Amino acid sequence: MSDSWQGPGTWDPQAWPSEQPVQGYEAHQGYEGYREHQPYPAPQPQQGQPHPYSYPHSQIHQAPPQADLAGPAGPADPVDPLALADPAEAREPVEAPEAPEAAEATGSPRRARRPARGKGGSRGGARGGARPRRRRRSGLVKFVAFCVVAASGSLLLFRGDELLDRLGSPTAPDKAAGTPAPEPPDPGRVLQVIAHPDDDLYFMNPDLRYSISAGHPVTSVYLTSGEADGINAGSAKAATTKPDKAAYAEARQNGIRAAYAKMATGDRGSPWTRTVVPTKGGGHAEVDVLVAKPQVNLVWLQLREAGTVYDTAPDSLHGLWDGKVARLDSMLASGTPVQQKFSYTKDQVVQTLVGVLEQYRPTTVRSQDPTPGRHPDTKRYTDHQDHFYGARFVQMATAAYAKDVADRPHFAVQNYSGYINGSLPSTLDPDEAKEKLDILGTYAWLDRENHCNSPAGCGDLKVSDQPGGNRWSDSINYTRGTSTSWLTSDAEHGLWAFKVLDGQVALWHRPGLVGRWKGPDLLPGTGMDPGVSTVTLADGRIAAFGTRTTFGAKPTDYKREVVYVVQKQPGAEEFTEWQSLGTPETADETWTSDISAPAVSVDGTGQLAAYVRDGAYSLRGRVQRADGSWGPWEKYGGTDLHGSPATATDGAGRRMVFCATSKSVVGWVQPKPGAPLGQVTATGLPDTTLPLTADGREGGVRLWFRKPGSGNVRTALITGEGGLKVSQMTDLGGLQGFGSVTASGHVLAGRTAGGQLGSEAGPGRPWERSPLMFVGAPSSTMTGKSLVSLAVVGLDARLYVTSSADAPNAHLAPWQPVGPRNAPASP
Repeated sequence: MSDSWQGPGTWDPQAWPSEQPVQGYEAHQGYEGYREHQPYPAPQPQQGQPHPYSYPHSQIHQAPPQADLAGPAGPADPVDPLALADPAEAREPVEAPEAPEAAEATGSPRRARRPARGKGGSRGGARGGARPRRRRRSGLVKFVAFCVVAASGSLLLFRGDELLDRLGSPTAPDKAAGTPAPEPPDPGRVLQVIAHPDDDLYFMNPDLRYSISAGHPVTSVYLTSGEADGINAGSAKAATTKPDKAAYAEARQNGIRAAYAKMATGDRGSPWTRTVVPTKGGGHAEVDVLVAKPQVNLVWLQLREAGTVYDTAPDSLHGLWDGKVARLDSMLASGTPVQQKFSYTKDQVVQTLVGVLEQYRPTTVRSQDPTPGRHPDTKRYTDHQDHFYGARFVQMATAAYAKDVADRPHFAVQNYSGYINGSLPSTLDPDEAKEKLDILGTYAWLDRENHCNSPAGCGDLKVSDQPGGNRWSDSINYTRGTSTSWLTSDAEHGLWAFKVLDGQVALWHRPGLVGRWKGPDLLPGTGMDPGVSTVTLADGRIAAFGTRTTFGAKPTDYKREVVYVVQKQPGAEEFTEWQSLGTPETADETWTSDISAPAVSVDGTGQLAAYVRDGAYSLRGRVQRADGSWGPWEKYGGTDLHGSPATATDGAGRRMVFCATSKSVVGWVQPKPGAPLGQVTATGLPDTTLPLTADGREGGVRLWFRKPGSGNVRTALITGEGGLKVSQMTDLGGLQGFGSVTASGHVLAGRTAGGQLGSEAGPGRPWERSPLMFVGAPSSTMTGKSLVSLAVVGLDARLYVTSSADAPNAHLAPWQPVGPRNAPASP
């Protein structure tokens, strides 16, 4: 462990509540006083030296404590790290209640139902009728359980003899059998890094609110003070208000504290403790801890902002990254406990962020989009330059943290869209959008009441005329990690999962139906961006595709490229080295390296192809030749494309590709297998939110997407004979929510309002909500002909899996974590 946050004092970095008992409440009422309530290690002062988190009581900003922070457990009792999560959700496996059997229907928008298979059908009927007497069941339970497994495979998550022991009750673990209960999930720790105060409220909410509400430890790190022009006023008074950059920065901080307090406690005036800490980069940061919910932290790095969205500003994160300035100065807010000004070099900004990561040990890192692109007409950035250059600093810092710090947990990364959200269909349903706007109203200080007792003001009046911004309160979009094909199966019914952890592709593998899960094992190769897409080649090998970011020797060498690995042979856990397909972009400066994640498919001739949306909002692709080499990046046209494309092959072996626009969906289809893609074609579908999921079935390709402003899941069947034709447009309902939907067999799953996973096991069946909160998108796959497997990676960066028989009356088995708890990674 390196010396993050080093100053006059040091502490034992191993002293985590999950690993060592936490000491009791201490007399100091600053940051140290809340160790008992936090999942983070607090620094221990050296003998005779000031506490590194302390600040003179005459200057610290702290409201009187509202309650005894030691709590009823007493000062000597250790803290249960799972107390931050809902105990009912954290300590039991998730079970979907068994729904009534749905009537068998034809012409399903998902797929035609299969008739019950032979003995499986008759036994299913027997179990649904009169049950054997209790005295007879005792002797037959294992035999019946074996038959159920052989017929439907509905609970093949368990291994070997565990199948027989636990399938005595197919909907719940058999506690009488003595099977150990699955260990409770780690709640996970979320750290998000944003450029300005309010970027989190505009672009990461409602994910932020969901995480706080669920009790996850959440820390938000603000790179700049967001001082802008220093005028804290709406449009009517802007001309007559005197600029004061330090006071405006303080007002924005006050607004953020009020918004977080309201999300966490319901009271915007809930008090905070504000302290000053030294940083690994040689400066100082302000750390705010919410007294009532000390797992909620704010870290203010207080660097100077650019002051302009697009124009050149050397004294900015952009200028520092490009070498236009050697150092970037601090911009201290008027009320901050940080009194000494400082400046950072580029490397010191990176090291400061590495120190924050070391301190908080996140399992999920949230960041803005490092490659937002440019508007095709004006060539201006589609996002604020502080947003995406700040995100590039986060990329560099997480790479250094992953490489240099061994004693840490695995972590996943999620990137968020910014200003472009205002130009796209709304993703949130009215209730969620209202909740988001309400929090923004708190930040904007709409009532002007001086609840914070600060002369600078209690919020950001500059946005008070329109707290929702440019429709930003109506949406949230991920820029990476939306693929739903990262879980796949092989010919032996084994499962393979590929997700990015620590900047590398992590692999989990279960050999066969009842093998023991292995992983996560990190494939060699760093710099991987969130999101992996898989495809099975004609010879049965699995190929995994993604994008990789490299920084290069010069700032202009920043590049994102498409890369892939292939199994050395079917079923093998050995993969080739990463191979690069390059990028259709000529230089970072042209479109900010804005290429989407790749969509990949194999057509009926076995021909492999990869497609991306480029920075000019059109479709590009490369096709593999028969000798294994790749053709050039072809231009397939299209305009106003957004998000990542989706591709699948129809019943005739024709490849189809689809991409969302701001108004509809467009597509391409091969006239026959092996032929080039045809021309871009309008599908006539209504506007849809960005993530699309495509799957070949029913002779064509079925698309899943969401209805704007609703979150409802929709589907349509696309056929390719004689050109693209759309039919069976159906609204499938859902539990609101946003983001990608995964579909395999009869099972649908996606994020719901509240952030948990929602699933539907067949038409007419009710949607079920799981307590699992997760990163990116869920993924599912058919395992054999009659079993659906479903997986997510939780906010604890751990894989969770379940399964369901692909049958009308099926339900999901209890979720199971894969591998050990997310302990520190091995050196």
